Amino acid sequence: MKRKLLVILTAVLLPLSVLGQSSMTDDQVMNFIAKEYKAGNSRGQIVTKLIQNGVDISQIRRVQKKYERIAQDKGLGAVSDASIGKTNDDRTRTNNVQKETEEGSSQRIGNSGYNPELYTFDENDKEFTEMQGAMDDLLPTDTATMYKRLLEQQKRNKKKVWGRDIFNNKNLSFAPAMNIATPRDYVLGPGDAVFIDVYGASQKTVQGVVSPEGTVTIEGFGPVQVGGLTVSQANAQLRSTLGARYSSSRIRLSVGQTRSVTVNVYGEVNVPGTYTLSAFSTPLNALYMAGGINDVGTLRNIKVYRNGRMIAAIDVYDHILNGKSVNIHLADNDVIYVGTYDCLVNITGKVKRPMYYEMKKNESVATLLKYAGGFTGDAYTKSVRLIRKTGRQYSIHNIEEFDLSSFHVSDEDSVSVDSIIARFENSVEVKGAVFRPGMYEVGNDINSVRTLIEHAEGVREEAFTDHAVMHRMRADRTLEVIPVDVQGILDGRAADIPLQANDVLFIPTKQEMMQERTLTIHGEVHYPGIYKYAANETVEDLILQAGGLKETASTVKVDIARRINNPKATSPDSIISQTFTLALKDGFVIDGEPGFVLMPYDEIYVRQSPGFNIQKNVRVEGNVMFAGVYTLSSKNERISDIIKKAGGLNDLAYIRGARLERRTNEDERLRMQTVLRMLQAQAGQKDTLNIALLELGDTYPVGVDFEKALKNPGCDEDIVLREGDRIFVPEYNGTVKISGDVMYPNTVTYEKGKRPSYYIDQAGGWGNRAKKSNTYIIYMNGKVAKVGHNAKVQPGCEIIVPSKPKNSGRSLTEWLTIGSSVSSIAAMIATIANIVK
Repeated sequence: MKRKLLVILTAVLLPLSVLGQSSMTDDQVMNFIAKEYKAGNSRGQIVTKLIQNGVDISQIRRVQKKYERIAQDKGLGAVSDASIGKTNDDRTRTNNVQKETEEGSSQRIGNSGYNPELYTFDENDKEFTEMQGAMDDLLPTDTATMYKRLLEQQKRNKKKVWGRDIFNNKNLSFAPAMNIATPRDYVLGPGDAVFIDVYGASQKTVQGVVSPEGTVTIEGFGPVQVGGLTVSQANAQLRSTLGARYSSSRIRLSVGQTRSVTVNVYGEVNVPGTYTLSAFSTPLNALYMAGGINDVGTLRNIKVYRNGRMIAAIDVYDHILNGKSVNIHLADNDVIYVGTYDCLVNITGKVKRPMYYEMKKNESVATLLKYAGGFTGDAYTKSVRLIRKTGRQYSIHNIEEFDLSSFHVSDEDSVSVDSIIARFENSVEVKGAVFRPGMYEVGNDINSVRTLIEHAEGVREEAFTDHAVMHRMRADRTLEVIPVDVQGILDGRAADIPLQANDVLFIPTKQEMMQERTLTIHGEVHYPGIYKYAANETVEDLILQAGGLKETASTVKVDIARRINNPKATSPDSIISQTFTLALKDGFVIDGEPGFVLMPYDEIYVRQSPGFNIQKNVRVEGNVMFAGVYTLSSKNERISDIIKKAGGLNDLAYIRGARLERRTNEDERLRMQTVLRMLQAQAGQKDTLNIALLELGDTYPVGVDFEKALKNPGCDEDIVLREGDRIFVPEYNGTVKISGDVMYPNTVTYEKGKRPSYYIDQAGGWGNRAKKSNTYIIYMNGKVAKVGHNAKVQPGCEIIVPSKPKNSGRSLTEWLTIGSSVSSIAAMIATIANIVK
């Protein structure tokens, strides 16, 4: 928690602009300490790294004071040190405080007696000990208090007052422009660097710094009093004093590096105190150095006192909104006092910048709206609502637009600006079958149904003008429907209807007045689907719209199904449709009614010709004379026929090992998916099949005895082939493979007449969990046989020995352990029960 709060504290301090005294600024020092502390480094290690970066005890103490101000809720900011004048030949000016920071840093590093980069850990070093002691005060100890203070700070920040954060902007420091022409009213004082140029008959330049007594010493002449004089007065004084000596020359005094002035900032600022600034600085620069205005400080009446007399009252809002510059140059011992605010007023709703604003007691709601940027485009401007705290309870005021300038605000007033009502005050709308539907302004040229249709460029051709409807809103905001004879109004046969605001006229189309009528064509056309009905359309026309007949289409049977509709029927009829059958040639009817005219909602079925077939291919591979792809000649072509087409077997063919691989078709896949769903529904029941074994791939083997098929063409083994079948005739394989739960899975030479047990012995015998009774043989042709059913071993086959399932039962030791645990638990429960009693 301590580390987390230290990081939060650092985040609060980081945005401030603090004048550094070394190669690291105060903010960087605080951030560095937090980072190193969070990393777990000791205080000694942190101090060592700080010294290596040029940080000394004075800077650590300054950071410590800043931390104490935070801990005591005294605001943020830093107090600057005194400045030193500049007396070299360079007449450009720099900010005294910044220059002093740079010089002070280098001076301390140069005089400290060590090289920071070579400094090492030394616990006996005095400065090291002092810095380590100061470090103790920087690390948080009371975490609860610090956490509570940070929460309160966040709560205060939620009430954001416009303009108050101007002094917290690191890019806006109000630093004075130094290299400008010296103002004629600038008053010289101790510390100002001056240049006295004599030119003409005599050429001479005298440099000097105004002494604390207000004099500048001229070589060969002595001191001349210039302190307390403006630049123009000092020039007149020099001409009067030196005029006799340089009568043929001109004399001019100019100011180089300006002096520093010390001012006091009091009141409601984050860091009140004494600050040393450039003589060109303004009160805004001093307020920035003091950390800005705090939560109760005023931005509207900042007072500047000089010699006990108020010389200015600054309104920051004037500076922000109107660009009014603050042309007050600070002098030594000036006092800037920030009092409390008069009024804080919150404005919400439809203004461009809703938030809190600081107001003066004599300012009005109109001024508040000006500060908030004015109304937004959708604001209700006729009146605004103001809620006021009267000291006893709340009061509400509705301020009309003409009273905004005369109604003055009070502290804690809340002003809200509503939005406009989401309705039109002068509109009518026309929808439907007109050329330009939309909203129109009622009044002037548009005041009736006729004029509205004329401005909408008239009705379209498909408009149903015998009966339109107009919705009109009554006074109670309910709707009424007014029937409109559009055609009668346009022809002059019916009276025109005057329009009212918010009327909506709807003119339907003829298609909207009736159900959309369609035709549907199915089957062997290029684009089957639903088509829009057209009068006098024939079957030939619809087939052409559907892209014509496919090659697979039957031209001797085209069926048309027509719905039966009798609106005058008083009882149901068993006949629900009427069917017509036509024959076509070249897309035209030759059998049936020529030019058969379709009716709405007819459905046309173009059947597939039973005499259309596409080529179906099978592949023959392996040891045949002519391996390759062959096309089936008939639907009942068999294995023997294809082998004959392939030229028969060659000398290396092993016909007993030939196999057939078949591609899974859609019907087989759907059938197997149905079986899988049934098995999944029975999941958890006993004696269910292993679902994984039923997964159907893209192909599957078909067990066929090719030897019988070729010896007896047309027998049951000589099965009918289908599209995608693959026949493979291998060479003779004189081995037998033994796998599964045997001691040493192996492949051995086939021995004619040997039983399966012989081959099991060749693999080292049965395994420890061998399921001997379920041993089976897979033959090369894809057939499978169980050994227990007198299966014979053939060349190229594989003997597979399955395993028994593993025993999931617990051992005796495990059961004894469980029993002991249960006994212990029972004893504990009994003990607790006795205690309760």
